[in-house]
Amino acid sequence: MSYQDITQKVSKSLKTLHQDTPKLMQGFGQLSQAALEDGVLDKKTKELIALAIAVEKRCDDCIAFHTKALVKLGASLKEIEEVLGVAVMMGGGPSLMYSAHVIEAFNEFSNKSDDASNK
Repeated sequence: MSYQDITQKVSKSLKTLHQDTPKLMQGFGQLSQAALEDGVLDKKTKELIALAIAVEKRCDDCIAFHTKALVKLGASLKEIEEVLGVAVMMGGGPSLMYSAHVIEAFNEFSNKSDDASNK
């Protein structure tokens, strides 16, 4: 399954959850907006942090959404690779394996097919 497919599938399922539990979903949406808005740290920095946590937690859905957001925010592959280095330092081998998922997602959302063209 592609990372684009993951975001579409999860979004569709979350619509159902939003209909059935609107207060929960509204609350989470407000929390997300408040946590990611520009402050001392800008939104891109906060998304990079979220991506590192997604890798450490081994959440492909989170990896997909945060990588997609980072591509929209103009993050470079080099920035993402540095964040992945921190995630690997904190999470060890499993985080290294999930770092490969981020590279796949970055390439997909950037419409790039080869790692070398992104550096």
